[in-house]
Amino acid sequence: MRIESRASIKMRQAFYLPLSFMLGTLLLLITLLYGIAQAQESDAISLAAPINTVTLAAEDGWPPFANQLGQGISHRLIQAAFKQSHIEVNSLVVPYSRALMMAEKGAVDGVFNVTREASTEQRFVFGQIPLFVATASFYQKKQKPILANNKWMLPKGTVVGVIKSYEYGDDFPKLVKQQQLNIVTVANQQQLINLLLIGRIDTALMFDMVAKENLHKMGVSDEIVPIFHNHSSDIYLAFSKENPQAALLAQALDEGIIQLKHSGQYQQLLTIER
Repeated sequence: MRIESRASIKMRQAFYLPLSFMLGTLLLLITLLYGIAQAQESDAISLAAPINTVTLAAEDGWPPFANQLGQGISHRLIQAAFKQSHIEVNSLVVPYSRALMMAEKGAVDGVFNVTREASTEQRFVFGQIPLFVATASFYQKKQKPILANNKWMLPKGTVVGVIKSYEYGDDFPKLVKQQQLNIVTVANQQQLINLLLIGRIDTALMFDMVAKENLHKMGVSDEIVPIFHNHSSDIYLAFSKENPQAALLAQALDEGIIQLKHSGQYQQLLTIER
């Protein structure tokens, strides 16, 4: 019987140990790659799955686009656009600031009536086609006029009323700083109008169609009037970044809006119902 020398044993061990380590590492690498492939395949299946319903947060205080009853232009337009892709819309009617928060946290798939600007693009997913374009103006009480021809000529220290969490254009923060404006934030349009009526603020920023609707309902259209333009906003349905299907939903909405425009339904849906 051949007796293996100690030196020979050490040489053989030195050969097999690195080989064993390499085989173990290779096996671990294969396992990891397989796991990644399975996860990617699962994600692909999930993304490819048909979307049947979408849950949205709809603000409650922006008539004629969206009101506390879950009605308005935005509701009709969004439902009709998603209907083209056979997607049912479920809407939760809440204050705008809460709607934004719900979408950011992923509690809902999207949020109504968001202006696409630098601040919102960081927070949400947008499609390519806006729901509509909305203009906003500064409003004043007729009996208390402001001596200015445009927003950049507003007297320093002017008290301006705005709605909490609303977007007023990318240059609004610059305007506030440059003109040293005093901003008063409230929850809804009616509060803004009442503050103007009692002289607590000098001017209020309101979207024109929304202002017209509320001034008419409150019976003060002759007392509160627009003075000059602030900005025009592309208004979107913004989707939650927490939803892996957000891009697909945005695409489906875009395609639906295009179909509505081609069929002539789009303009009909923008008509205010009385």
